[in-house]
Amino acid sequence: MEKALWYLFTATRGGANRVRVVRSLAERPKNASQLATDLDVAYSTARHYLDMLADHGVVERGGNDYATLFFLTERFEQHGEEFERIAKHVEIDTQ
Repeated sequence: MEKALWYLFTATRGGANRVRVVRSLAERPKNASQLATDLDVAYSTARHYLDMLADHGVVERGGNDYATLFFLTERFEQHGEEFERIAKHVEIDTQ
């Protein structure tokens, strides 16, 4: 999981926004539309981030319809300290 986190948040474009997605979902589960509004990005962009994070086990879907809620996975939450270390690098690089 640690390698996947470094890849997702530092090695690809959009890492800073994926950090924002995780922080938003940590507040409460959201669907893609809510997340797009929260982050001020297009719906398709929010879906792209969610799909990528789901593919790497960071988020999981709470259903399969339009208003599906997304949650942080237990596996990801077990690596919360590593995520915070990575997020600090991302936040420093984007300032």
